[in-house]
Amino acid sequence: MANSCAVIGVGQTQYKTKRLDVSMAGLLREAARRALDDAGLTWRDIDAIVVGKAPDLFEGVVMPEVFLADALGAAGKPLIRVHTAGSVGGSTAIVAANLVRSGVHDRVLTLAWEKQSESNATWALTVNSPFTTSLVVGAGGYFAPHIRAYIRKSGAPEHIGHLVAVKDRENALRNPYAHLRIPGISREMVESTPMLWEPIRYLDTCPSSDGACAMVLASEDAAKKAPGKPAWVQATAMRSEPMGFVRRDNVSPQAGKDCAADVYRQAGIADPRRELDCAEVYVPFSWYEPMWLENLGFCGDGEGWKLTEAGATAFDGDIPWNPSGGVLSSNPIGASGMIRFAEAAMQVSDRAGEHQVDGARRALGHAYGGGAQFYAMWVVGSEKP
Repeated sequence: MANSCAVIGVGQTQYKTKRLDVSMAGLLREAARRALDDAGLTWRDIDAIVVGKAPDLFEGVVMPEVFLADALGAAGKPLIRVHTAGSVGGSTAIVAANLVRSGVHDRVLTLAWEKQSESNATWALTVNSPFTTSLVVGAGGYFAPHIRAYIRKSGAPEHIGHLVAVKDRENALRNPYAHLRIPGISREMVESTPMLWEPIRYLDTCPSSDGACAMVLASEDAAKKAPGKPAWVQATAMRSEPMGFVRRDNVSPQAGKDCAADVYRQAGIADPRRELDCAEVYVPFSWYEPMWLENLGFCGDGEGWKLTEAGATAFDGDIPWNPSGGVLSSNPIGASGMIRFAEAAMQVSDRAGEHQVDGARRALGHAYGGGAQFYAMWVVGSEKP
């Protein structure tokens, strides 16, 4: 049986379009320092560092991990980089957790980030290989056909995505770190914004953010010495699948279903809607909330949009999704998955401030990446597994 592992410290930076006041290393130090302070520790107490970020082309710096150990003040300590595209923040946290659960280290600091203002992720996602024609522009160009397929398949009304866009931005108003804070946001406001990729309008999309997130993960003995309430890692899972295999379901990929089933099995969860108190789920385009509700087993096929429309995922609903404002409100791509995991941990350890869900004792953190072929998830709880 694996050893116990807990999140004992969380640090986030302000998420903004541009953080011109700090270098990449300075951005990471800011998040790391806050996580260490939250855990009541210094760099001297940390045994190893696990960092993760999205493809180097997204910010135009190749292999930044090579110089970051010294820049972070972590010289001489083991440092590992993880890379699984947009899901990397979640995968990075799982690798760090496994270093603790395996008994290799007592305290691991894990970091994920993106400084998108230093390059252009939409351009990076658009460029095709030489001698071929690029048929899509950015992530929205790739995912919009899948959303249209979901709408045709489920019969969802056209306004469902706009409801998610409003809900998550309203939640973001409670989160001091959120990038997009839009007082008075309404469905009419979303509907009045330009159409980017049918049916995705401007406010149905995530922003391009600079930002970093860090967590301190600790063994049971180390967690006992932490000043705050720990969030116990109850289950972790990762899955991937090729983008182009025959009969792949791009609307609800099998790897996502398998990853969810695995993390629920480990956590002893039979009905995620009833047995989880909240969820931080990677929703970069508003329509992915109803799609992931079905993929993650919160309801049956074709029922996701009905939960959204009924308000089940609202802050005061029976299963709040993205009480922090989610990816729709802050999207430093490499960090976005880790933010979901960290926010889930904050919820079950009563550290979420104004966006705390009352009585949250068990939460799901979810990340996906690439062409929806990489998945990482964890369940954290207020009780040790």
